[in-house]
Amino acid sequence: MLSAHATERPDRTKPVPGFEDIACSWDAGLKHWCAKILPGEFYITRSDEAITTVLGSCISACIRDPLVGVGGMNHFMLPEDTTQGKSTWLDADAGLATRYGSFAMESLINGLLKLGARRERLEVKLFGGGHILDVGIDVGEPNIEFARRFVKTEGYVVAAEDVGLNVPRRVVYLPTSGKVRVKHLRTLECREIAQREQQYLRKTVDKPAAGEIELF
Repeated sequence: MLSAHATERPDRTKPVPGFEDIACSWDAGLKHWCAKILPGEFYITRSDEAITTVLGSCISACIRDPLVGVGGMNHFMLPEDTTQGKSTWLDADAGLATRYGSFAMESLINGLLKLGARRERLEVKLFGGGHILDVGIDVGEPNIEFARRFVKTEGYVVAAEDVGLNVPRRVVYLPTSGKVRVKHLRTLECREIAQREQQYLRKTVDKPAAGEIELF
């Protein structure tokens, strides 16, 4: 006979190979195991667990195949790597990194396809792109434009989105049901998130992209 504690907090299902290092903890409020991703990361699951992140000017795409029960979320800061003076969007020969939207989107989608998802069944939801950084350029809007353009070009449809405005967001995604909980954060949290993203942006711009992508 199971104890009340065991019933409330089941053992975590083994993560998809390659995602063992993503922080994951039990969320008593959600009553789910919850994986937390940071800028430049993505996470894929085939279990009934949640994925969460905090977004300022960054974008997260939440994508799933409801038929086979796999889904995931990414978190990226910049649309494309232009360090070589040209667009690298969907360039299979370009060295990219998941901090860029082009690679982050393909990495997430390809990971889902490897677990049995089909492109024609993918459900896409977009979040983030807040106008919170004071760095002389608008980071949020290009991210939004890129994400929408990518989805359209690849033949998908945006099922839902909460983007733009002058607010950061906390996003919780439940791939099994497709439900997303979005909380607009307060002014103090906005300043803290903006400071973190400015630091991340400087590192991203200063450090050239690396790694290869396999396109499906």
